[in-house]
Amino acid sequence: MSQSCSRRAFLQSSAAGLAGVACTAEPAVASASLAPATRLRSPVAVASENGLQAVQIAVEKMLAGWRPVDAAVAGVTVVEDDPLDDSVGLGGLPNEEGVVELDACVMDGPSGLAGAVAALQGIQNPSQVALKVMRHTDHVLLVGEGALRFARSYGFPVVELLTAASRKVWLEWRERRGAADKWLHPDENGPHGKAWFDQWKHKTGTIHLGAVDANGDCGSCTTTSGLAFKIPGRVGDSPLIGCGNYCDNDVGTGGSTGRGEACILANGGAFIVQQMAAGKSPTDACVAAVQRVVRLTKVKRLLDDQGRPNFQVKFYAVGKNGQFGAASMYPSKFAVADDAGARLLDTAAQFATAPR
Repeated sequence: MSQSCSRRAFLQSSAAGLAGVACTAEPAVASASLAPATRLRSPVAVASENGLQAVQIAVEKMLAGWRPVDAAVAGVTVVEDDPLDDSVGLGGLPNEEGVVELDACVMDGPSGLAGAVAALQGIQNPSQVALKVMRHTDHVLLVGEGALRFARSYGFPVVELLTAASRKVWLEWRERRGAADKWLHPDENGPHGKAWFDQWKHKTGTIHLGAVDANGDCGSCTTTSGLAFKIPGRVGDSPLIGCGNYCDNDVGTGGSTGRGEACILANGGAFIVQQMAAGKSPTDACVAAVQRVVRLTKVKRLLDDQGRPNFQVKFYAVGKNGQFGAASMYPSKFAVADDAGARLLDTAAQFATAPR
């Protein structure tokens, strides 16, 4: 039997996710995503699985009158400040030299503006710096030393982002790294076994949060510490507008987590929003983005023994009309908050089982 899981099959096989996916029925007309939104019963926020508290905060802020983009940043700030989340902000896993480099971007629907920072060192909340870039400059993206100087000019303190826990993981990785490490030979396993290297060497993790207020205005944010033990200066999809994050106030928001290189090549965030503008529901738009990644992944070292991508990607979307959805390469969950509260739901998975 094929491992491929259509949206219909997913709905039939996943009772746990039925309630969430039921909220993402396709619009009655093809142009429904572009239709003027009526006032929603409640603001809606969607995020990656590590954003359960973040979506709740975002909805609370929008109820208090905050713009969606500011509410999204307030939500992800909690994750950036959590030293136990090793994929974002404080405690994020470092690059190969033991230095934590952070990326983030924000996008504001009503103004159509965006701000981003990449390879930012020593600043705990890159999402807040990205917001400053959007509000106080004529630029979209600042990187490296320039981004750090900009952040310091606005009073952001320089802190040590490498915690004892994340340093311990880095030291263990450095001790085990050798000539057969997948950093040098991606299609080979190291002498210490595939499981260990898969756990840390290619560990990804991010938080994306898309938000729509009761008026149908949109905002979004993605923030990350990037790929664990990356080459210094590597930039993933998270700070790239149209890749890890995109927002169109006439349509909604789209974003991603997982293998950043794949999301960049698929132009995931913008692709999701384009699919919704063409009439697809948020879930179906995310499924289409996953399938785009599958189609574009052709290099043998990135495929498993069944010809499937050997990595995870996850896409998230919320429409201007309050519909929401998410899809992933392999089974996962996502966070959502609205008038029914904050909760985790199953994503629509392209493949039913992950590579061994």
